[in-house]
Amino acid sequence: MNKASAITVPCPHCKTELVWDSGNPFRPFCSDSCKNHDLIAWANEEHNIPGDSLHDDVLSRDLEQDF
Repeated sequence: MNKASAITVPCPHCKTELVWDSGNPFRPFCSDSCKNHDLIAWANEEHNIPGDSLHDDVLSRDLEQDF
């Protein structure tokens, strides 16, 4: 891909524009720091996926096992 056709996207955390490149080990983030900030936000439940939960506050070991 040449520079003229390079796709740029904003980092989901800091919004810095970066080239979408398979050589970026932090893709879609611009850095390890931004990647870790996002992971921590998910762990702290600052992000969520909207929708109804099939099981509210149930641990996997509490679900019936159908083996």
